[in-house]
Amino acid sequence: MTNKRKIFNDPVYGFVTIPSDLIYELIEHPYFQRLRRIKQLGMAELVYPGAIHTRFQHALGAMHLMGQAITTLQSKGLMVMDIEKEAVQIAVLLHDIGHGPFSHVLEYVILDQINHEKISELLMEELDKQFDGRLGLAIKMFNGTYERPFFHQLISSQLDMDRMDYLNRDSFFTGVAEGKVGVDRIIKMLHVVDNQLVVEEKGLLSVENFLNARRLMYWQVYLHKTAICAESMLIRIFERVRFLQQENLPVEIPGCLETFIINKVSLEDFVSDNKYLKSFVLLDDIDIWYAIKKWQFSEDHILSQLSKNLIRRRLFKINIGMDYQSENDTIGYKEKLRLNNIPEDEMKYYFYEGSISNSGYFPKNSNINILTKNRQIIDVSEASDLPTIKALSNIVKKNYLCYANDVYL
Repeated sequence: MTNKRKIFNDPVYGFVTIPSDLIYELIEHPYFQRLRRIKQLGMAELVYPGAIHTRFQHALGAMHLMGQAITTLQSKGLMVMDIEKEAVQIAVLLHDIGHGPFSHVLEYVILDQINHEKISELLMEELDKQFDGRLGLAIKMFNGTYERPFFHQLISSQLDMDRMDYLNRDSFFTGVAEGKVGVDRIIKMLHVVDNQLVVEEKGLLSVENFLNARRLMYWQVYLHKTAICAESMLIRIFERVRFLQQENLPVEIPGCLETFIINKVSLEDFVSDNKYLKSFVLLDDIDIWYAIKKWQFSEDHILSQLSKNLIRRRLFKINIGMDYQSENDTIGYKEKLRLNNIPEDEMKYYFYEGSISNSGYFPKNSNINILTKNRQIIDVSEASDLPTIKALSNIVKKNYLCYANDVYL
């Protein structure tokens, strides 16, 4: 008989135990094993060479933190049945199973406005069929329909196990020390009041640090200007491939990737025809790199050039933080492209305007509630005496402009 209570050595938390046979079987499933081949931070490894960790590692880490959180809540007198504990660990383990190649980068490029949470739910429902209905409770917790809402808050909220793991893990692998948060302290301070997740007042400083760390990680890692350039080039490559395919011009699209380039696949398509889900779970980062390596030899000079430059890390230049609101702001960059004999209809592949935004705390989605010593429940922005915490709820938006340098044309 196979021992399913395996122990793995995690670089962030040390030795971690797989808590149940069912969870072991889910981890072994090909849908979950696919996450080994999807990097957590997309193109960030072009900035931080150590950022080669995967969604697989992150999902296991989030599951581990969830087990610690439930144990803490039980120690404070909260009744949690074994089946509930297993279900909430399954839900957070599978929360990212719907991610496609390069995580968020291609989320709306390969698919037609379908976010990964929707596909995660579809895959969980498919796994529920394969595992004879044993994932029903986990699915309810995942989508927020279970009668005890604090379980969903532990999975997806402003202070959930997903965020706690990815901040610590991404900080560890990028070497950006500002992202490290006191996960153990926050978890020890969790409590539940009226089925809502709260943090005891003693944990307020740790929550403040968590929110600041998240803001800093967005600017320094997730929205790093070089990563944005690389992502823009990747998106331009796929736009060119789709254009060539629509014009019936020769372009080889390998494997299951062709399904999503030829067709504009919507959520309705996923629901109505299982072939799209079956094709999707065969895609990972390796397919994308394989395709780009082939496209560098394409007869189409734009596709070939963009693919070569991305492989060789010859990235676009970027100006960020300025207001590019008029033609006068961009005329100089476009003129440079014209001097390099770039036709007007090809300009969009070498010149791109966009915007990024960051908010450390967004209470409109869900609050972080603090349980005061006199048993009042107040929002963290009211409990904190730091003006920066109140300011974190403001959305900071920056415009940027990516453009090809002379050398890379």
